[in-house]
Amino acid sequence: MARILLGVSGGIAAYKALETIRLATKAGHSVRVVQTPTSERFVGAASFEAITGAPVLSSEFEPDPARGAFPGDAPPEHAPISHLALVGNADVFLIAPASANTLAKLAGGFADNLLTSAALAARCPLLVAPAMNDAMWEHAATRANVATLRQRGVHVIDPGHGQLASKGEFGAGRLAEPAELLAAVEAVLAKRADLAGLRILVTAGGTREPIDSVRFVGNRSSGRMGFALAEQAARRGAAVTVLAANVALERTPGVVYRDVETAAQLADACGEEFPRCDVLLMSAAVADFRPVAPPDAKIKKDAGPPPAIELEATPDILLALAAQRRPGQTVVGFAAEHGDGALDFARGKLARKRLDAIVVNDISQPGIGFDTPDNEVTIVAPDRERPLPRAPKGEIAAAILDEVVRLRTTATADGAADGTAGPAADRTARV
Repeated sequence: MARILLGVSGGIAAYKALETIRLATKAGHSVRVVQTPTSERFVGAASFEAITGAPVLSSEFEPDPARGAFPGDAPPEHAPISHLALVGNADVFLIAPASANTLAKLAGGFADNLLTSAALAARCPLLVAPAMNDAMWEHAATRANVATLRQRGVHVIDPGHGQLASKGEFGAGRLAEPAELLAAVEAVLAKRADLAGLRILVTAGGTREPIDSVRFVGNRSSGRMGFALAEQAARRGAAVTVLAANVALERTPGVVYRDVETAAQLADACGEEFPRCDVLLMSAAVADFRPVAPPDAKIKKDAGPPPAIELEATPDILLALAAQRRPGQTVVGFAAEHGDGALDFARGKLARKRLDAIVVNDISQPGIGFDTPDNEVTIVAPDRERPLPRAPKGEIAAAILDEVVRLRTTATADGAADGTAGPAADRTARV
C-alpha cells in the first residue's frame, strides 16, 4: 500500500481530513500529516496523531521524532530535514483542504511554511482539494491560480456544490467528501503502478563461503541496494521475491524473502525462482571463489602452522540464468568495480552474459557502495549509458526500475516489429 502525505491548511473543512485519514488507513495506506499553523485553530495535532499513529509537524524548525519515516517503516539513523524527508518518502502528497491562501502560495512558488516547502520539494504526485467560500472560489485570482497549478501537472480535486460554512450560504467551494479524496489519490497511484502484474526477483547481500564450521570467506555487501530495489518495486505494484544472502535489515511488508548463505544455496534458490519471474535484479555480491572441501569442524589455531586454503571458482549464477531465460524476461546485472576501467568491465559483462542492462558502481569512491546509505552508479544498456549521481539508495533503486520499464517497453515494441523477444543485446546487434 501507499505512503500518503496529507497537508492540512486553515479552514473549517479541516475536520474532513480526519475522516480521510481513517478511510486511507482502513484501506491499508500509511499516512503522515503536515499542518499550517492556521489549521491548528480548527483541528489540533493530537487528533491527527491519534488516527495516524505518527507525529504531526507544522514547522520547518520542528524536529521530527520519526525522522521522516511513515508508520510501519524504520526511521533512518540520521535526522534528515523534515520537509524534504517526508515528501521524499511519500508516494503521493494530498493537500486537503487547500485554502485560497495556500493555492495562491503554491501557484506563486512560495515556501513560507512547512506545507508549502514540502509541496515545492515534492517529486511525487501532488493533489490539491480546494475549500473556501463560493465568492473566493469564483474570484478571478483563485481561478487563475488553479489554472496555473493544473498547467504544472498538479491534480486539482474540484470542490463540490452545496451548503457552506456560513449559516444560510450555499454554492460552490465545499471540500470534496473524504471518500472522493481517497478515490482521487488511489486513481493517481494506480497510474503510477507501472510494475503492476510483474513478478520481480531480487538477489541481495553477499554470500559466505565456509572455511570450516566457524569461519567463512565473505564480502562487505550489506544488502541495502537489493532491499531498496525490492521496496521500490513493491510500492510500484510488483510481486517481489528477495533472495537474501546474509542480510540483517528491516524487511518490507508484502515482499517475500528467502534466506540463503552460500553461492551454492543462492544458485539453487535462483534456479527455483527464476522460471517464475518476469524481471531478475541480480544485485547480490556473489563470491567468485570458495574454499575446496572445508572441514565440518573448527580448525584449531594451536594445531600447527596455518593451513593452506585451496580455492575453487564458484559457478557464474547470472551467466547460467541469462542463458536459460525465456522470451519476455528482463535480466539486469550489478557490478561493483574498483577504480579505473569500471565502465569497460561493465560493458564486457553486459555483452558476455547477454544481459539487458548492468548497473556498475565504483566502490573506490568514498561514501558509496557497501553498507552506506548512498550510491552513485551508471546503468549500462546496449543502446545507452545513464549515469546516476550520488543519491540515497532508494532514489537510485527507483531510477533503476525506471530503466527496467523502458527496457521492457522497448523490447515489446521491437519484438512486435520483428517478431522476436530475445535480450536487448541481441536486438541491438541485429540493428
